[in-house]
Amino acid sequence: MSRLLIVSNRLPVSVQKRKRKLCFEPSVGGLATGLGAFYKSSDSIWIGWPGIAQERIEGEEKDIEAKLLSESCYPVFFSEHDVEDYYHGFCNKTIWPLFHYFTQYAVYNKDLWQTYERVNQAFADAVVEIAEGSDVIWIHDYHLMLLPKLIREKLPMATIGFFLHIPFPSFEIFRLLPWRKEILDGLLGADLVGFHTYDYTRHFLDSVHRLLGYEAVMGQITTPNHIMKADEFPMGIDYEQFSNAARSRKVRTQISRFRKKLGDCKIILSIDRLDYTKGIPQRLEAFNLFLQKKPRYRGRVVLMLIVVPSRTRVGQYALLKKQIDELVGAINGRYESIGWTPIWYLYRSLPSHSLVAMYSIADVALVTPLRDGMNLVAKEYIATKIEGKGVLVLSETAGAAKELGEAITVNVSCEEEIVQAIEQALIMPEEEQIGRIRVMQERIEHYNVNRWADEFVNKLLCAREVQKEREAKALNYETKKNLVSDFQKGDQRLVLLDYDGTLIPFSEKPKKAIPTSELVELLEELAKDSRNEVVLISGRDKDALGKWFGDLNIGLVAEHGAWIKERSKGWELLEALTSEWKEEMRPICELYVHRTPGSFIEEKEFSLAWHYRKADPRLGALRARELVNDLLNLTGNLNLQVLEGSKVVEVKNAGINKGRAALRWIPREGWDFILAIGDDWTDEDIFKVLPPIAWSIKVGFSASAAKFNLGSPNEVKLLLKEMAEA
Repeated sequence: MSRLLIVSNRLPVSVQKRKRKLCFEPSVGGLATGLGAFYKSSDSIWIGWPGIAQERIEGEEKDIEAKLLSESCYPVFFSEHDVEDYYHGFCNKTIWPLFHYFTQYAVYNKDLWQTYERVNQAFADAVVEIAEGSDVIWIHDYHLMLLPKLIREKLPMATIGFFLHIPFPSFEIFRLLPWRKEILDGLLGADLVGFHTYDYTRHFLDSVHRLLGYEAVMGQITTPNHIMKADEFPMGIDYEQFSNAARSRKVRTQISRFRKKLGDCKIILSIDRLDYTKGIPQRLEAFNLFLQKKPRYRGRVVLMLIVVPSRTRVGQYALLKKQIDELVGAINGRYESIGWTPIWYLYRSLPSHSLVAMYSIADVALVTPLRDGMNLVAKEYIATKIEGKGVLVLSETAGAAKELGEAITVNVSCEEEIVQAIEQALIMPEEEQIGRIRVMQERIEHYNVNRWADEFVNKLLCAREVQKEREAKALNYETKKNLVSDFQKGDQRLVLLDYDGTLIPFSEKPKKAIPTSELVELLEELAKDSRNEVVLISGRDKDALGKWFGDLNIGLVAEHGAWIKERSKGWELLEALTSEWKEEMRPICELYVHRTPGSFIEEKEFSLAWHYRKADPRLGALRARELVNDLLNLTGNLNLQVLEGSKVVEVKNAGINKGRAALRWIPREGWDFILAIGDDWTDEDIFKVLPPIAWSIKVGFSASAAKFNLGSPNEVKLLLKEMAEA
């Protein structure tokens, strides 16, 4: 079993300083609680911030590190300024509100962003310092979204997973972030990115597609340098811990104390961390409406409102606390009577036995966040119901609602719906309560926190195996050295090269993808050697290729093989072709230009190309499929072929392809070195006609008949430069 490196903002152990002495205490928080048992049961090291600013422990870092290492923890230290701008700043003033759809609270400050970058880099340095080759690196949450890429840059072969514990917003929300592409690039450095629900996964893949242009197939994304997968893993709880705690003597004693104070009242439990995403004021307004419209429940129902202090240094939270205090005061003042207070309000953390006791006696759990990544309170409540009696009222915008379908789900924006749900819960027959609870218990007991963690790590290892298969085809240092050596030994050498996406990156418009002087000089240097035959095989028209490369002593192939120009010769048609068909096809392509903003038609002598690189990626892909279907129906009885390239659909004469054009050179006798490089599926025709001795390279990591892969046009140019200098 590989060692597991868990990386999160906070360690499960917090360091404090009291009376000049260091104190080490368990951290309070969902992740530390949820993963605490799992990480201790395996060979793990947890990397994170110990919760104290560096200025307060100056000179004591080594002592802290030694103590934490004995607890399998590795600290990353930060200054007070970094903590303020990174955690209280970018994390909780930008990412937290934006990802929870509170766009009005999001702050876009460049200084905060730069601190976020710097802290993520510090975490990367810490991971790289202690990581070993076989380690599995598991990064957690929104504080460290740049970290996968930063680690990948230093440890290219590392196994890296990332899990987001909050929602990933829809594209229309995510696009508001000025550093949206940097965040996505950071996450794409992982082998596996996990989310609580399918919706969050879908939003992530949609943003990647629309902002970066990478399409996903079954959740798998292929980037120029890497393959990664996105999937959903709903986080569980330590079910047995809560279920067993509900049976403990300490909890039963606490239940008796609560019962003496509450009498025969029905108990509605509301417990949350202080946060505007939890919908606490809206919950109180709904409870107020419930008491107003259902007066028969006055004196018979108590709302136990537990609010755990959080982020007290952020302005919105102080205002939220004031709002809650005022609402509680107003409701109690309006409805309170002798011997009955409608809301029992506690603003503090509770010991675990008191929390479980409250879960146990609550007839109804009112869990109605406005937006929540998962919400483990709902699952904890279910786990404590050892007799099966109790009702969960759950917001449909909580991630847990996807799993706990037997709960009463509500639209938290509708107070009337919450009022109806509260009454439905209070009058629900015990038999129905038990039936619902038992089904949910079986589900969350089966998929507990250990099962969640095991499944994520196993899927991560599987994702890494897929990446390793691709890496095996990557043109690494040793393989490149062998290629250059074979080239150097050869006396008759054939080099077949694609242009767009192979020698030069794609451009929004083909006319802008002009070769640099450096590229022209490189091809000229290769062509100067009499042992080399260099052939450029492109989908470009012959006029563009002639203008750019006509003065070089190289072969040229235009329009995927329709036109051929050998060295020192003029252009010739591969075979007699016709272009009358374009009059019939052009109106169809023009229709799709009108239907797809950003698309355009490129007309060549014997082909028509509909480009959609500048269009919305999702709309462009949809329209491309529609256009291909329409064109196939129209060309069924014509001698035409429909090609799909990189963000382009092209119609041309059938029988013309790059492989057929390459056969003008390949069969000639005497070649002792052949190399072909291309990037899209039109180049597959070349790879398929190569002899076994040939070297073939696909630019990118999608499936290919080529023997090897390179990541980008820049890597292709570096390879050709090594060959030219050999």
